[in-house]
Amino acid sequence: MNSALNFALFLSLMGERFAGSRDRGFSMKLEGVDAFLFDVFGTVFDWRTSVEAELDAIEIKYNLNIQSSDDGWKVDFAQEWRTKFFVTAHAIVAGTPGTSNMDELNRQILDRMLDTPGSRWGFLSNLLNDAARQELNGVWHRLRAWDDSSPGLHALKKHCIIATLSNGNVRLLVDLAKQSDLPWDAVFSTGLFDTYKPDPKTYISAARHLSLPTARCAMVAAHAHDLRAAAALGMRTVCIPRPREDLEADAMKPKAEGGEVDLVVRSIEELARIVAEAKSERG
Repeated sequence: MNSALNFALFLSLMGERFAGSRDRGFSMKLEGVDAFLFDVFGTVFDWRTSVEAELDAIEIKYNLNIQSSDDGWKVDFAQEWRTKFFVTAHAIVAGTPGTSNMDELNRQILDRMLDTPGSRWGFLSNLLNDAARQELNGVWHRLRAWDDSSPGLHALKKHCIIATLSNGNVRLLVDLAKQSDLPWDAVFSTGLFDTYKPDPKTYISAARHLSLPTARCAMVAAHAHDLRAAAALGMRTVCIPRPREDLEADAMKPKAEGGEVDLVVRSIEELARIVAEAKSERG
């Protein structure tokens, strides 16, 4: 099943959970919000299927004969690469020396995955030279946006400031925005602050650069840890569960239903509609 069908099925299954959210006054939870700060990888872009497709191309190019009936190695490789990024980034936030540039960190992790003795991915070590590895690492600049991302952001931009707050480095975020027609008002990379989320400095600094208190900003993410870190600093929180992204986020509920986030929506387009309706009601 392709990613578009997966996404459509996910929205269908989740639809009942979100039905009538605006009727229950969820838009009031966004009262006073002037800026929406977006996580990018997983929230705005479908990194997982994009990386898996890149591995498909490598398998075909090098005529790999991998005994797998369900392409499980590609799923596992993509997940391990992403998981090791998070683990390493969190260690850097905690004080371990390391780069705050996502491109550099992703490449370092990729090399370790391929070259560590006994690694499951050792079959790729000699196959992929430096140029091939750099091309694979560049997949993060070529990710496919979720179908609702561009239209949703264009609609939301009419009513408020929209910006990234992402662990991606600036050039990475700019490349992604250009290829997918994302109309950001500002691009905040945690690299600008020499750290990664969920370091409190990232959320506070982004709000400061917008000349706003954190209470007038909302963090939009598909990851529970990101939303919790933002909420602890007074930001409003919007959860957008995405397929295969974060089981904790999938289970999140709005505060109106006893949950911990201000709003749960199915898409950026739905968020834009809620904001537009709230603005219209206030005249």
